[in-house]
Amino acid sequence: MSAAREVRADFDRATIVMYQAYSDAIADVAVKQQKFGPPFSVGRMTWIKPSLLWLMHRSNFGRKSGQERTLAVRIKRSGWEEALGSAVLTGYEPKAHGSPDAWRKAFESAPVHVQWDPERTLRGAGLPHDSIQVGLSRAVIQRFVDDWTVSITDLTPLVQKLRKHLDDGRADQATRLLPKESVYPVPPELARRLGM
Repeated sequence: MSAAREVRADFDRATIVMYQAYSDAIADVAVKQQKFGPPFSVGRMTWIKPSLLWLMHRSNFGRKSGQERTLAVRIKRSGWEEALGSAVLTGYEPKAHGSPDAWRKAFESAPVHVQWDPERTLRGAGLPHDSIQVGLSRAVIQRFVDDWTVSITDLTPLVQKLRKHLDDGRADQATRLLPKESVYPVPPELARRLGM
């Protein structure tokens, strides 16, 4: 574990923003109703990410099929911390799990999975700190949809602007448009669980 692990996010006292990329069909319903609904599936794991640049790297700035629309989903911090509190890392780490066997058992029954990946620059290069991805299983997706979600904003126009600035060689202008993400205070008992 060489990179520093931090949760960097756009948050306030009560809420935190997660980014997700979807097809038009899912995004249209979510933005209109301010809540996910069909064709969004509560039957398969959904991944939420507090880093916009990591999602941009992942969706290729909305160019990947089925990831054309970028949504900012503002959720309650209480829900976010509840998710982290029942999360298990996707790989075994001695400090977090004790034994490989203990990890395997915990992972198989975990309602939430956590994975760390190198944070990205605007141009997609890896940074020296890791960004968190949180996978919500069927056991908690309904809570995410019904109880945790506060608002859903379509960031697609912003993503298109960022892409245009980058294509035109204006990275500094793109940087100015990015949402402000700062280090989120993860409670110590959660930090150990998350391998931080």
